[in-house]
Amino acid sequence: MTNEAVLVQDLEYRQLEVTMADGASGTDIEQYTILKLSDPNTGAASSADGDLFLGILAVENVGGDGQTRYAVYRGGVWDIKDSGAGVTAGDMVKIAGANTIATADDDQIEKHSEVVGMALQTGAASEVIEVLVGNSV
Repeated sequence: MTNEAVLVQDLEYRQLEVTMADGASGTDIEQYTILKLSDPNTGAASSADGDLFLGILAVENVGGDGQTRYAVYRGGVWDIKDSGAGVTAGDMVKIAGANTIATADDDQIEKHSEVVGMALQTGAASEVIEVLVGNSV
């Protein structure tokens, strides 16, 4: 058949497979760490405001074990800590640092690349809130 669609990855469970560096022994990245995107389709632990959201690591990345392909969650409702400014229910949120979020501004929402998801509750500074994660929000 010519020009048929080819299934590359089944996202029925809203997981994506990405490449991650196999760091030295002792450089583990914990399960459920928020990941940032770098090219090509490579994940690393989020670390700063402005990181592009890739997903949430589904299993621990153990440094030095030789594994470089990992499943990443791209949906669901997650408890995530606010970076310190507080968030209002309904706000789109972005990465603000290592495993923290903040309210996304209009430019980030328009580009959608930094958006983690939508806050499902209002939270005070540094509070853990529920976030509907995913780019389909």
